[in-house]
Amino acid sequence: MTWQIAALALAGASAASAGAQVAPAVEPMVPASGTVLDVTAQGLSTRVPDVATIRAGVVTQGTTAATALSDNAARMGRVLQALRRAGVAARDISTSSVTLQPQYRYGENQPPVITGYQATNSVAVRFRDIARAGTILDALVAEGANQIDGPALAIDDPDAALNEARADAVKRARTRADLYARAAGLNVVRVVSIAEAGQDTGEPGQPPMVQMRMAAAAPRTEIVAGEKQVSATLSVRFLLR
Repeated sequence: MTWQIAALALAGASAASAGAQVAPAVEPMVPASGTVLDVTAQGLSTRVPDVATIRAGVVTQGTTAATALSDNAARMGRVLQALRRAGVAARDISTSSVTLQPQYRYGENQPPVITGYQATNSVAVRFRDIARAGTILDALVAEGANQIDGPALAIDDPDAALNEARADAVKRARTRADLYARAAGLNVVRVVSIAEAGQDTGEPGQPPMVQMRMAAAAPRTEIVAGEKQVSATLSVRFLLR
């Protein structure tokens, strides 16, 4: 009986030992030997914006709420038709706000008197062909839009630009680590860890330049896209010896 218990104990010890051998080792964030250097670096890349978002609205006045809303709806209907004729997809048009507010006349020592109503309806429009955005803006104004806000320019798919910026951040971090290592009389052995500390896809950024240029006899609005800067910030830990 005794030898059976001993055998079982030995088998259990062997299994525990085998389990300990297959368990993956977790390396500490701070190595036991060597000098640790933490570097924060920002990588950059640039892209030409390929999407513009503009808010176009119609503001109307009326003596009654119904009049103001009815006139507003008719004019906004013409604005939406102009967008569709220009080839703007339905998915790129969305209502931003609809408001109806009374207008007051104020007199000294008298309660305010409602003199009429103001209705506002605005839509957000995404232009995937920025070069045509100015021409479409002019068409919207011609169809009754009297409130324009924007454009806000953006990169439709910033992932590729962000990946370039991340790679650039790693290179910058390594260059800086080599500099510190040489100054300290050491060498960079390896990277211990990399953590992303932040990113910027370039939105909203600086507003673009909107120009009026002469085309034949009539001026037209032109939107200049320029470039947007995309950045990624990394925290990189190096081991020096």
